[in-house]
Amino acid sequence: MSEADVAAVICCAILCEEDGNANVKKERSCWTKDWILRRDMQGAYNNLIKELEIEDEQSYYNFFRMGKESFNHLLLKVQPKIKKQDTNMRECLPAGLKLAVTLRFLSSGDNFQSLSYLYRVPSNTICTFVPEVCQGIYEALQPEYAKVPSTQDEWKSIVTDFEDKWQFPNCFGAMDGKHFAVTAPAHSGSQFYNYKGYFSIIMLALVDANYKFTFVDVGANGRAGDAGIFANSDLLRCIEANTVNIPSPKPLPGRQEDTPHVIVGDEAFPLKTYLMKPFPQRDLPEHKRIFNYRLSRARRVSENAFGILITRFQVFQKPMRQKPDNAVKTIMAAVVLHNFLRTKKDRVYSTHSDVEPDTTQVSHAMRLSRQGGNFSSSSARDVRDEFTDYFMTNGQVDWQWDKI
Repeated sequence: MSEADVAAVICCAILCEEDGNANVKKERSCWTKDWILRRDMQGAYNNLIKELEIEDEQSYYNFFRMGKESFNHLLLKVQPKIKKQDTNMRECLPAGLKLAVTLRFLSSGDNFQSLSYLYRVPSNTICTFVPEVCQGIYEALQPEYAKVPSTQDEWKSIVTDFEDKWQFPNCFGAMDGKHFAVTAPAHSGSQFYNYKGYFSIIMLALVDANYKFTFVDVGANGRAGDAGIFANSDLLRCIEANTVNIPSPKPLPGRQEDTPHVIVGDEAFPLKTYLMKPFPQRDLPEHKRIFNYRLSRARRVSENAFGILITRFQVFQKPMRQKPDNAVKTIMAAVVLHNFLRTKKDRVYSTHSDVEPDTTQVSHAMRLSRQGGNFSSSSARDVRDEFTDYFMTNGQVDWQWDKI
């Protein structure tokens, strides 16, 4: 055998040995680290949170964005959906601990590694259960606190609130879209890259007069537009098929002509008999500027609802480092928690004061450039003209003239 043959045999032997070693499973240096094992004695759930509950109620509110009563009520509802079974090998994490970690994640936006040190739970475990708890929160709260109205009485209650609070009659919701920033999903290219210059997931929402979400469509990629999402939404199909019992047309107060109940939206949406948008031209006459102001005043409840949501749940203050499916679960959990806390009137979840929009905002709404591509029917324009005449006659308010 030549020297070259000997060298080849030796190389093959070395490679085979390395392949064999690669298939040998590496033993764990330890199953659970000692500082994690002291979770019950020194972790935040059994110590810090209990101290805040007894000694500093305001800090407890700040920690979870809700009070003790709301937390316990929420835990009672969510526990059946997130509790796991103990095994012979180990005890499962308590449902209360998993809920506490998830709420802190939503309220602070802390990463999983930081939460790991705070709660003494491995970060890979937190990464696994947070999306599950978010899904559990949504499933537990949605039927009661985020259900789309389905009866005429439910819609009429919203219509009454819009007329009383925002002086816009025959209105059953304000609609807008919101971009939630995410880190670029793997292998997605520019699919989630929006016109604002970052990657995002879009939520289209219908909001009532009290800043609560009555319909949400979450998950469209950032390249989509609000009008396109609405055109493909269940809400549009339900409205046009009249399967959600929107009240029948009725005259505006003091008027004679039957007028449909409408949604108010911005210039991104098409003008429909059931969807009012601003007049889009420059240098508008007085009556059209009044309409734009009154519509802007009612429509801003959707923007305020988004503002409350992202202020209270600071996970949305920076790009979410989650897969799109998990980011959707995070958004949906925050939406139902928002409605839950507003319904319970949890005092930490304070409302925006009912003040007029600032002059810059209103002026911008009345100086819209012409939009292309949204052609409207004559019947839709007739509905908008009826609202315009109403705001100039029976429905005028003294302070509207100071805003144009």
